[in-house]
Amino acid sequence: MFLWLVIVLMVSGSVSSNEYKLHWVIPPANVSTSLNDWASGQRFQVGDTIRFKYKKDSVMQVTKEGYMQCNSSHPRFYSNTGKTRFMFDHSVPYYFISGTSGHCEKGQKMIVEVMTHDRTTTSVAPTPAIAVWLCFFSFTLSLVA
Repeated sequence: MFLWLVIVLMVSGSVSSNEYKLHWVIPPANVSTSLNDWASGQRFQVGDTIRFKYKKDSVMQVTKEGYMQCNSSHPRFYSNTGKTRFMFDHSVPYYFISGTSGHCEKGQKMIVEVMTHDRTTTSVAPTPAIAVWLCFFSFTLSLVA
């Protein structure tokens, strides 16, 4: 019985993560939206990932200063595989730029704001009503057995 209770609590406390797919390209000159517009429309959380898809390019995570200046000389992360998967492990802003010369200046850069998980949905402690129900259920089972 105790094992069943532990399993129920583990399942109720699990947190899912999302994967976002992004075509990592220079935004067309005739389009008024940017990669930041796309990113700001998402709700990234710790544990989520972005899958960057691109050709003959690269993706870099840089500092805020590197982002502002399109400076690719000291990236925190670099990949040029064409299908880069990047997981968010902290609740901070992430700054991405293209490592291909001139692409960042043409708008191929993005800021991703990562939030922490909402504690109300990730708590492993049962609510009082569930706790009372579980106690009643386990008591009832002990009477039947």
